[in-house]
Amino acid sequence: MSRYQRFSAMRALGMIVAVAIGGVSAMQLWPAQAQTVTIPPEKLNAPQALPDIVQGKADAPVTIIEYASMTCPHCARFHAETYPTLLSKYIETGKVRFALREFPLDPRAAAAFMLARCSGDGDKRTAVIDLLFNAQQSWAYSDTPIDALAGLMKQTGMGDKDFQACLNDQKLYDKVIKEREDAGKDFAIDATPTFFINGTKYSGEMPVAALTKILDPLVAKK
Repeated sequence: MSRYQRFSAMRALGMIVAVAIGGVSAMQLWPAQAQTVTIPPEKLNAPQALPDIVQGKADAPVTIIEYASMTCPHCARFHAETYPTLLSKYIETGKVRFALREFPLDPRAAAAFMLARCSGDGDKRTAVIDLLFNAQQSWAYSDTPIDALAGLMKQTGMGDKDFQACLNDQKLYDKVIKEREDAGKDFAIDATPTFFINGTKYSGEMPVAALTKILDPLVAKK
């Protein structure tokens, strides 16, 4: 990547720093705690600033919506340790439909979400989320995050030109920011990860044991 391209990409990240997002101070929490908040399905599932990428059957008895940040270590741990069980035991068996929504805590997380969206819909975006969570240490805490992200995205076939164009996509940037603003305003989210399981809010890390304790009674009812 040229010096100019690096400058332009860093400028794109700098735009994110300057935005006051949602009026909340976001945190990373552990462990997950059930709250008394329940959001009606019609509100929680209403169209968002960015279209949901949904995994699982539309008529699954349980819907999980996760609000995550790509730089959140607890989100990465959920993705590495709990998500595989969620996928194999519940999503692929038709018991759960799952969507991950963008709630970036910092500019690097916002950039990572933008790159995932630029990669395409459905499985392509999910694959990039997988890649970036699994490699979180290599880019989220790097002194040269742009170079680290560019290198990772080359593994997906994204070249320097598309990488540069993605990070400078103002419309996409605005949608990522609005996604978080709306979540903070409409659903009182101030931490990652936050899960809504059939509308009930859980904030904090979600180990496998905690997840199955919540899900098994719900799927058994159907």
